[in-house]
Amino acid sequence: MKIICIGRNYASHIAELKNERPSDPVIFLKPDSAILLKQHPFVIPEFSNDIHHEIELIVKINKVGKYIDAKFAHKYYDEISVGIDFTARDLQNELKAKGLPWEKAKAFDGSAVIGEFLPKSQFNSLENITFELTNNNQTVQKGNANQMMWKIDELISYVSQYFTLKIGDIVFTGTPAGVAAVKPEDVLEGFLEGNKLFSIQIK
Repeated sequence: MKIICIGRNYASHIAELKNERPSDPVIFLKPDSAILLKQHPFVIPEFSNDIHHEIELIVKINKVGKYIDAKFAHKYYDEISVGIDFTARDLQNELKAKGLPWEKAKAFDGSAVIGEFLPKSQFNSLENITFELTNNNQTVQKGNANQMMWKIDELISYVSQYFTLKIGDIVFTGTPAGVAAVKPEDVLEGFLEGNKLFSIQIK
């Protein structure tokens, strides 16, 4: 399986990092080795002094698809959750300054937290669904799918023009404002409409 990530999908996050607003979704990939194993802490890697949390809505692909029309994209997933795209911000900034790819800063081992999945049928509308991240019981990021520049179905359609989507693939849909560095002993918890779907300790 592969993890397909979308960057710069919330205007608030674009503004906080002073990035350019894209005309199309920004796509990058994480390998399956990026998944943080269940019940394991996130260990800050020695190559970075500035690891940031980025909470995101995520969906799991349930059928193979290519060149998917946006109006049919909802048929390609039936579960939703939240996850963290851990980012080595210092390394990312160095790579961006040199015009190089971000993978070393985004796709390292353990950089993808995947929460417990819930049936999407549990929610009235996936275009108006709230999620948040707490750090030591304090809310640090909060977003709603209605703030997305490109909605989930639009993203699936767009991504499928370039990559065949396969069963088990996971799509990270972008992070809202509030990204910040983590430190040892932090406890990060992710919520979707009040449902706690992961709890991660930082080491």
